[in-house]
Amino acid sequence: MVEKSRKLTSLGFKFGALGVAGIFIGLLLTVLGYQDFEGKGFNFFNHTLSELGHYGHSPFAVVFNGGLFFGGLSLILFCLFSIQLIDNKALYPLFLSLVCTFIALAAAGLFPVNVYHLHTAALKYFFYFGSCSSFLYMVYTLIKGGLFYSRWNLITGLMTFISFMSFLLLSHKSLGLTTADRPFYQEMVMSLPRPEIWWPATLEWISLAAFILWVMGMINSLRNRV
Repeated sequence: MVEKSRKLTSLGFKFGALGVAGIFIGLLLTVLGYQDFEGKGFNFFNHTLSELGHYGHSPFAVVFNGGLFFGGLSLILFCLFSIQLIDNKALYPLFLSLVCTFIALAAAGLFPVNVYHLHTAALKYFFYFGSCSSFLYMVYTLIKGGLFYSRWNLITGLMTFISFMSFLLLSHKSLGLTTADRPFYQEMVMSLPRPEIWWPATLEWISLAAFILWVMGMINSLRNRV
């Protein structure tokens, strides 16, 4: 039984690390090779994730979309192996929600913004399931879940929940942040000139950064048991 647990832990850690590495490498290469219509490089304050995967617009779109797709699939395997290391019943809904989150992330890579309706649907569910996952992690910590608990995970999980909910809810306030106050996940491409800080893009990257940091912490929890 101990040997089985060790194997599951090792596989979960390896697939989790592979998934994060795939997303990060795809992001890094695409950002470095990106140029907009004015010849300027990528700006996290006013360019969206979707624009990096825009075929015909982004030179390394296939690299970025491939990183999201295969990274998402690897992280699904991380969840499926991790859920078998149960130390608390709250792990079941948490990791099932995370599986749905990573399916949505992989779908955002499989269906880039060129396929607008499928892409925006994937992003929509990524943010909804991501919000749910980070909330369920708080529940897990409250009922004394130990395997995936750390102060880092708690802080980044809370950051994920706040940033994801802000991304989803701020668009419903009449603040004039988007055209006709549409949801942020429908504001994927903006015509030039752009503002210095375009909130749909800025909040999207803040949310994604917090989420990846949280997931990395969850994966690191397994490394400490390998």
